[in-house]
Amino acid sequence: MNWLSDITPPGIKKIFRHREDDGNASLWSSCPSCGEMTFNKDLEAALQVCPNCNHHGRISPAARLESLFDNGKWEKVKLPGVTDDPLRFKDTKRYADRLRDSRRKTGEPDALIVGKGSLHGLPTIAGVQNFAFMGGSMGMALGEGLVKAAEEALVAKAPLILFTASGGARMQEGILSLMQMPRSTIAVQMLRDAGLPYIVVLTHPTTGGVTASFAMLGDVHFAEPGALIGFAGPRVIEQTIREKLPEGFQRSEYLHEKGMVDQVVHRHEMRDSLSSLLHVLMKRGGRSHTQAPATELLPAPDAPPAIDNAANSDAQPTEELPKAAE
Repeated sequence: MNWLSDITPPGIKKIFRHREDDGNASLWSSCPSCGEMTFNKDLEAALQVCPNCNHHGRISPAARLESLFDNGKWEKVKLPGVTDDPLRFKDTKRYADRLRDSRRKTGEPDALIVGKGSLHGLPTIAGVQNFAFMGGSMGMALGEGLVKAAEEALVAKAPLILFTASGGARMQEGILSLMQMPRSTIAVQMLRDAGLPYIVVLTHPTTGGVTASFAMLGDVHFAEPGALIGFAGPRVIEQTIREKLPEGFQRSEYLHEKGMVDQVVHRHEMRDSLSSLLHVLMKRGGRSHTQAPATELLPAPDAPPAIDNAANSDAQPTEELPKAAE
């Protein structure tokens, strides 16, 4: 080593190095899609959506729930605890240590956060998978959390919205993690038996056993733009079938075109879209955020009475939500 190494890379990099992991260390963020630099406060106000290319970045569960519920107010639902590291699993690192690190990083006990509040006046339960917690992987805690969320919806007679983001089942829990697939299916069935809507919002990424279970069992499926949705990743599929996949394969827009997703919804429009849907499914009376005031719906005092053409129309009466066959 000599003095020259101190003024050439990587020496120069060491001089000007800054901590990327510290959220307060930088005032600007670069969009991973277009490379545009955006002021962090503006990006936060935009719900982590790039103002230049509309790339949907990752958003925290708390910010997600605040953007969903009225006035940003919601109450956190306490989820049941489970046994940590039941298999005493260890790969390059002990599972118990991974759990401890993720809990320290996120401040949450596991990868699912459930909150309750109101959505344009409609009582609603919402769950959010936290990708920052071990990739939002599905373990026993997440399975228990889903069952608890369904029970809360049953008690409140409210719909359940689930925002998915996961790499799949948690391998450190082996067969116990895979058992959460049928358990989550039972939770969804509980809602169907009660005639309560279960809406899934697929965010980037939603893959593996989560896609193969509760993520694809919704009454309606929304997806954020550009989200990766599938079981195996595109690279694995290409290597297996030895063919080049179509452009945009397994992305929200591709799945919407193929009928696997009902609607691709921009994050800024998600709250209103969910509210409109749930007010219809729950058949709530009164004024919603899209309805005109009652006075605007009434004819003028001097206007002739409206002719009822219902008998001649093709419109069909609204049916009750279907229940599972007994």
